[in-house]
Amino acid sequence: MRPYPEDGSVMVEGQALVLGGGGVAGIAWTTGLLAGLAEAGQDVTGADLIVGTSAGATVAAQVGSGLPLDDLFARQTKPALQPREIPVDVDLDKFAAEWGEVMAGVTSAQDALRRVGAYALAADTVPEAMRRGVIESRLPSHDWPSRRILLVAVDAGTGETRVFDRESGASLVDAVAASCAVPGIWPPVTIAGRRYIDGGVRSTDNADLAEGSERIVVISPLGYNSPLPSPMPLRKVVDQLRAGGSEVTVVAPDEASAAAIGANPLDPATRVPAAEAGRAQGRGGLVDAA
Repeated sequence: MRPYPEDGSVMVEGQALVLGGGGVAGIAWTTGLLAGLAEAGQDVTGADLIVGTSAGATVAAQVGSGLPLDDLFARQTKPALQPREIPVDVDLDKFAAEWGEVMAGVTSAQDALRRVGAYALAADTVPEAMRRGVIESRLPSHDWPSRRILLVAVDAGTGETRVFDRESGASLVDAVAASCAVPGIWPPVTIAGRRYIDGGVRSTDNADLAEGSERIVVISPLGYNSPLPSPMPLRKVVDQLRAGGSEVTVVAPDEASAAAIGANPLDPATRVPAAEAGRAQGRGGLVDAA
């Protein structure tokens, strides 16, 4: 079993839940899906390990707060309970093409991540404090859960992967904010003098961090066919995990959920339809994506 990048500890055995990136729509859809799965008698939130990236980092922290899934669902669908968000007008396919141009001609995965980091550091975005306030409003609790949760970000200067947990010294809010710092959209997050960007630039799901777990459920708002360029495509990672002996189930948006998420997953208006579509999909049980 492979050690974690930061602390050298060994991956836990048992069940792992991997929650991938996908914007505010991805947060809503994932939350709805988890609620629907619980209704279907397949609650996966009690996993021994939760790996969260970007939107998935938000959901991991929300699940770790102990707030019931129905309450988390209400925070996505009831206007009075919805966290405040900063609207962004972005087309995911066009945004992915821009990322591709930034990464063109790279010689290694780390070089690609350094390129994206430089792009993020140079971008004109909202102030870091303003964005941090959004993350604060998303989280029912600002304390790290006692359970094993890993939140993934990338060092904007070096391109190195950084995995935050309750032992890392970073606050939960800062760790989630770092994992959600979409390059070119949101400001890199400062933690102990370093600047961090969205862990989704390494992998939209970072499912490899669940290596060594007997059973792995990957909830992926962007699925196998994510338009975002990645040094670690999900299908390749899942094949490697299965070859290593893990039982892996990947859940991606069905047709109705994909339509609800739409072309701009950063649009707060997607939250209600995405959450409701996710819940309806989850009621159908764990269905492995093709």
